[in-house]
Amino acid sequence: MNRTTRITALALALAPALAFGQAATWNIDPSHTRAGFSVKHLVISDVKGDFDKLSGKAQVDEADLSKSSVEVTIEASSISTRDEKRDNHLKSPDFFDVAKFPTLTFKSTKVVAGKDGALTVTGDLTMRGVTKPVTLEGSITNIITDPQGNTRRGVSVAGKLNRKDFGVSYGPAAIVGDEVKLDIQAELVLPKK
Repeated sequence: MNRTTRITALALALAPALAFGQAATWNIDPSHTRAGFSVKHLVISDVKGDFDKLSGKAQVDEADLSKSSVEVTIEASSISTRDEKRDNHLKSPDFFDVAKFPTLTFKSTKVVAGKDGALTVTGDLTMRGVTKPVTLEGSITNIITDPQGNTRRGVSVAGKLNRKDFGVSYGPAAIVGDEVKLDIQAELVLPKK
């Protein structure tokens, strides 16, 4: 590879990062995003699950990540724990009451950037009509261009909440743990102009 080819390849690789040096709006790619959770069952094991349907946007300010924001909407009925009977119970008024509260939403209120892409995102989570602050910690990746020419990046965050704070009070903690651990792996894609 000659010098000109190497410089051209480097310029193409860096172009997305340079072009979006300021704020840009990214869409959450639902087919490459996982909104997961886990909760203790009988105080001996973790039951894990996901929400399969979600959408959202992230406003990312490259110059100052603290000016960034994110909004996500999750379809409560898309809950999946790999057990149909349990999923149906989770959709009932005992838990998410999806007929009355079809969505969960998260809207960030504060983003704090750390070293090497580290992030702390605080925001308002609304579940079952109750809105409470939740803090998520994780990281954001560098920008890449995928084989189809789309500009992408990843976000990985985790946090926890007390389900009873949101009105999910079914069963004692000895059966269903009060603490719910959150694990979100999101892929963001920049809309093509």
